[in-house]
Amino acid sequence: MQEAEDFYWSEEGFKVFTETYHLKRGYCCQSGCRHCPYGFKKNTNTFGKLS
Repeated sequence: MQEAEDFYWSEEGFKVFTETYHLKRGYCCQSGCRHCPYGFKKNTNTFGKLS
């Protein structure tokens, strides 16, 4: 896992995974990730338009 390619640190100090990381992982974890390439929307628990 490489910083900047796979993740970065938010201003609040949280590790935020990038779209690249999610694509390498190969599946959606359905956690409502900020950069989800699979289109999952946590507030509706559905998959929307793919990025």
